Amino acid sequence: MNDLKNFDFVIFGATGFTGKLVVEYALENYSDREISWAIAGRNTEKLQDLKNKMNLPEEIQIFKVDGDDQDSIDNMINQTKCVLTTVGPYQLYGEKLIRSCIRSGTDYVDLCGEPGFMHKIINECSDEAKNSGSRVVFSCGFDSIPFDLGVLFVQEEAMKQTNKYATSVRGRVRVMEGEFSGGTAASMKATMSSLKTNPDLINVLINPHGLCEGFQGAQQEDDTKPKYDEELETWVAPFFMAPINTKNIHRTNKLMNHPYGEDFLYNEMWISGPGEEGKAVAEMIGSTNPIAGDDVPKPGEGPSREKRENGSYEILFCADVDDDVFKISVSGDMDPGYGSTSKMIAESAICLVKDMVDLEGGIYTPAASMGKKLIKRLEDNAGLTFKVE
Repeated sequence: MNDLKNFDFVIFGATGFTGKLVVEYALENYSDREISWAIAGRNTEKLQDLKNKMNLPEEIQIFKVDGDDQDSIDNMINQTKCVLTTVGPYQLYGEKLIRSCIRSGTDYVDLCGEPGFMHKIINECSDEAKNSGSRVVFSCGFDSIPFDLGVLFVQEEAMKQTNKYATSVRGRVRVMEGEFSGGTAASMKATMSSLKTNPDLINVLINPHGLCEGFQGAQQEDDTKPKYDEELETWVAPFFMAPINTKNIHRTNKLMNHPYGEDFLYNEMWISGPGEEGKAVAEMIGSTNPIAGDDVPKPGEGPSREKRENGSYEILFCADVDDDVFKISVSGDMDPGYGSTSKMIAESAICLVKDMVDLEGGIYTPAASMGKKLIKRLEDNAGLTFKVE
């Protein structure tokens, strides 16, 4: 059925801040290749204005889609192999869309970092996705691609060197230059608000294995307080995205039938530096939330092109196998929340449609679904570097 569809993917939310960046990336990299795509959003005027201002080719079709209007959703889904959506918070605006994709066998990628919403869709729709052939991949932006694929990469290096996977991996954020996404902040607020009507959600939020469909692994090391990393000889601080990244990484392990072991340990923290100064910075980071307050970007807002292009990030991964430690790094050439994220989700949609034709239907993580093929695409096209240290 997918072979009869007109487009490889449709960018839903194309007139939003991140959506525009995805359109810009697709235009620059996939306007003259064997990739067909379209744009979608609630306002036809804004979509046409975007098309005119960005000089999009005439064949780039516009879909008027309201997330609450089933007919408009179905019209878009019936014409595309994959929906790429940047319209969050997904728990507020995405349920009808994702359920329609699953029901119809259409692929789906998003930027979701909302464990409550993900838990609900996984529990309620996994069987339907398997039956329909729909491949759903959550978290195809900075949360959680560099982390999920970084663990996969360091585990493959450990296997190559020792013929074993590591039973423990530590993620350490070394560099983070750039603003965080307003969508991430809005998603956190929506999740906190949903606790008022669904207090049981807290059990998902605090559980590192909360997206593992009933599997409960080993007790994880506490990464919620500053501490001294003996192996790296530096202070490290809690990293605010660790709760979602950790859940996705443990879900990857489960989806791949636990190659890292059922007692696999993962923790993720931010390197603040050595000595008393590093300790003070770690304690300061540990007492604040960078995506809370009035200073964070609102959904639809974001940094200038100059700030995006001057941004970067680098994450170190340390894998423990017996007495050996294997290290790799993952880096990105733009700010994490916007510039790099827009490239990652675009490549995810293309990889899913073009490179993963034999992947069965289901609800996946990036590593469990696309793995090494997505790493190659990201290195070839999206400014990411995976490096053995």
